[in-house]
Amino acid sequence: MKYGYVRVAAATPDLRVADVEYNCSEICTAMEEAYGRGVQVLVFPELSVCGYTCGDLFHQKLLIDACMKGAEKIVKASKGKKMLAFVGLPVLVNGKLYNCALAFSDGKPLGLIPKINLPNYNEFYERRHFESGDWRTGNVTICGESVPMDSKLLFQDENQHNLVVGCEICEDLWAADSPSTKLAMAGATIIVNLSASNEVIGKREYRRDLVRMTSGKLVCGYVYASAGTGESTTDTVYSGHNLISENGVLLAEAKLFADETIRAEIDVDKLVYERKKLTDFSCDEDATVIGFETPVKDAELSYQPSQFPFVPSKETELSERAELILSIQTAGLVKRLKHTHAKTAVIGISGGLDSALAFLVTVRAFDCLGKSRKDIVAITMPGFGTTGKTLNNSLKLIEAMGATGRTIPIGDSVLQHFKDIGQDSENHDVTYENAQARMRTLILMDIANKTGGMVVGTGDLSEIALGWATYNGDHMSMYAVNSSVPKTLVKFLIAHEAKKLQAEAEETLVDILNTEISPELLPPTKDGKIAQKTEDLVGPYELHDFFLYYAIRFGFEPKKVEFLANCAFDGKYEKEVVHKWLLNFYRRFFAQQFKRSCMPDSVKVGSVTLSPRADWRMPSDAVAALWLKQLEE
Repeated sequence: MKYGYVRVAAATPDLRVADVEYNCSEICTAMEEAYGRGVQVLVFPELSVCGYTCGDLFHQKLLIDACMKGAEKIVKASKGKKMLAFVGLPVLVNGKLYNCALAFSDGKPLGLIPKINLPNYNEFYERRHFESGDWRTGNVTICGESVPMDSKLLFQDENQHNLVVGCEICEDLWAADSPSTKLAMAGATIIVNLSASNEVIGKREYRRDLVRMTSGKLVCGYVYASAGTGESTTDTVYSGHNLISENGVLLAEAKLFADETIRAEIDVDKLVYERKKLTDFSCDEDATVIGFETPVKDAELSYQPSQFPFVPSKETELSERAELILSIQTAGLVKRLKHTHAKTAVIGISGGLDSALAFLVTVRAFDCLGKSRKDIVAITMPGFGTTGKTLNNSLKLIEAMGATGRTIPIGDSVLQHFKDIGQDSENHDVTYENAQARMRTLILMDIANKTGGMVVGTGDLSEIALGWATYNGDHMSMYAVNSSVPKTLVKFLIAHEAKKLQAEAEETLVDILNTEISPELLPPTKDGKIAQKTEDLVGPYELHDFFLYYAIRFGFEPKKVEFLANCAFDGKYEKEVVHKWLLNFYRRFFAQQFKRSCMPDSVKVGSVTLSPRADWRMPSDAVAALWLKQLEE
């Protein structure tokens, strides 16, 4: 599919032990259904042609010959299906039997991958029947064709070059030296595993973690297809615990004992991007590469991307994540306060989201240090656009948290400054706005000097990305605590903290959460309400945070970001609206880099940050033409 998405599936069809004809028929049916659903890579369980639990029947020539004929039937049934599939079967070579995966596509066998690590403990006794394929290289005739038989085979899509598939079999994953490691180092972006993992207490959780963490360690997709309830129950049962994971994230999981097919989309372009960033991810292994072909189709996702990629979707995870983020912010500020021997922390309180969060973090830091909250100097600085609501919320929050509050109106100082520079106070241009922001920063800095303290910055990641800050105004501080917290996450952090607080503090924070986002630099309306609404000017923050996450975290090109945004916000924003604000995002992101190049020290809390010292090094005069051109076309 376009944009690097690959639809994969792990299937556990019904099975009868040693009934090859029946099993092959079920495999063909499952293959037909998968192809009809747009699957590009399909994986069946270990020894699925005959069943994993055949025991000493594996010594019977009749069974082995039937498996060869069954393989021919399956491969022939794949004719016309441009899909890479893997099926498990026993293969006899020079008098030795191997537990193999047969890779095939569009009516042709492509290669055989032998199992290397053969379990021979507890309920497993594979060495009684099979040879390890760790030394096995060379060609073998199967389905009338000569194909390579090797544990180091890779299968690469000729239309989607980042789709490179490697294969291992069951125990190979559990072994200390898994073949998947070498396959990933040779370029495999997806590892498939044909497995027969029996079910015992506690194994499901271990297996799930093993698959998930292997995909994370190898920065790959991992498709795990396991034997199901049709296997013999003489001593064990098999649950069909199929799993699909991508770079440490579980995408799909089958219910136990359901024998179901699971599907998911793996983003191989994203995986390649991640690997490029990891300087310790070497690609120095050799492997035999075999081509196959899947059709190039429009991307179609079987899920709706989250509208809030920075925010956990589960309530329990959100609470835990919020507490961790607040603790990280607090720890950063505690260290800086200790190092500078600051007597006070000075912070501007506007009655908005960002200053509220920074204030809450500062309170936590002072509590952690055992310092009096009275040494937090919280200053409200009403100006030409300040409304009664935001001013009152500022004062109530300061009082509720027990800090030292000061109110310093900036109107007279700014008017005097206008007179000094020849600015008409009736001209509400950028100078009118920015002069107020810089005046507030001047006040904060000077009071910090006066009280032996430091200014705590309040600006968040979303504002930094868009450059929505006055240069050397609210852009500047002595230490910033919100710089890697996007606006959508700021809201959830405040909501989390509000639940822990009591009475007036909680009530005030809830009111702040319900207040329009605004810098309040333009005079309010006649009825005293906020006139300047940030999201009307730069666009909805939920859209910009979505753009930021995929454009910066994963380096997606603009058309892919737009595709995902349209999927996520379908029914909420028209495509034209998404397009408009995405153009604005790229224009502003490139134009405002100079502000990020000299931003103050700040604490990193997540995987996306724009600090010029930590994660983002971009020239201030880089041109956005390439990105804008793609969108405009």
